[in-house]
Amino acid sequence: MYKLFFRLVFKRMDPEQAHHMAFRWIRLAARVPVLRTFVAAVLAPRHKELRTEALGLRMHGPFGLAAGFDKNAVAIDGMSMLGFDHIEIGTVTGEPQPGNPKKRLFRLVPDRALINRMGFNNEGSAAVAERLAARKAVFRTTVGVNIGKTKVVPEADAAADYVKSTERLARHADYLVVNVSSPNTPGLRNLQATESLRPLLTAVREAADRSVRGRRVPLLVKIAPDLADADIDAVADLAVELGLDGIIATNTTIAREGLGLKSPAALVKETGGLSGAPLKERSLEVLGRLYARVGDRLVLIGVGGIENAEDAWQRILAGATLVQGYSAFIYEGPFWGRAIHKGLAARLATSPYATLAEAVGAETRKKAAA
Repeated sequence: MYKLFFRLVFKRMDPEQAHHMAFRWIRLAARVPVLRTFVAAVLAPRHKELRTEALGLRMHGPFGLAAGFDKNAVAIDGMSMLGFDHIEIGTVTGEPQPGNPKKRLFRLVPDRALINRMGFNNEGSAAVAERLAARKAVFRTTVGVNIGKTKVVPEADAAADYVKSTERLARHADYLVVNVSSPNTPGLRNLQATESLRPLLTAVREAADRSVRGRRVPLLVKIAPDLADADIDAVADLAVELGLDGIIATNTTIAREGLGLKSPAALVKETGGLSGAPLKERSLEVLGRLYARVGDRLVLIGVGGIENAEDAWQRILAGATLVQGYSAFIYEGPFWGRAIHKGLAARLATSPYATLAEAVGAETRKKAAA
């Protein structure tokens, strides 16, 4: 039914307009107690065998919503109602900003992909912090907060901008993510270079510790799939050195060549970050390389091209403790989370592993031992 609705309605609409319409429906449903209880019972059944501990947090399962869908923390319960085990809000910047000019979101339907150049459109860290502080949770869910650089802030002042967001948001976050990998903010990806990343992450870690008493907020960094292998290794080593809690692999890609794109050339040539199925292979490759480098010293979150339970399972075997999705949600609809959980439970049951934790990194370790 959803796929028919997508073809007849959403496919004919501007992608950003369709997103806002669907988002409103989700928010409205979550505000009606009887409806949200029914929807959660249908779409978010719990599988005890999928319970996951990561970053010092207990979650119903390993599957979460990637940053970018709920930029302003307005639908945390709504997305939890749809079966996501953790919700990563943002990207949130130090100051509010409208993002890039429209049109800035494009569907590549034959490739089951998206291109976006949204440009961190959000209400800013002060407004989002106020909303999180006032939130009365309906569902127990883990909330990550993804922070990025305000566009008008010079690269030299980036650390201060991230610190501003950290001071406002860290106390409301179950975990905090430093996003230095979006291709849609000029100069942002330059911050992935270790000489820039080291002082930035150090400043954010110190700000989080100052802002939150009695609890250490887990800190992760999100990297791009376009990094050279040597740079991936360097970021991994730096994360271990600085005592970070994890790495998210990966953000969207600016690459187009060799990704098996089937969509019209005019769409493929649109600037911005490509997400969805074409990213699957490279994202999995980066994840495996990270796990081979850091092992169990960091929590790895796999994201990029995850469409189904098999994709999620392969990320876990490669080294991901948690997995995230976004683009496939657009194409699969509200039953997507339910299908992922059911499929993961089935794969675990027929695997040689007693728990998901045992499966994490199993294939990467086999390759290393071969």
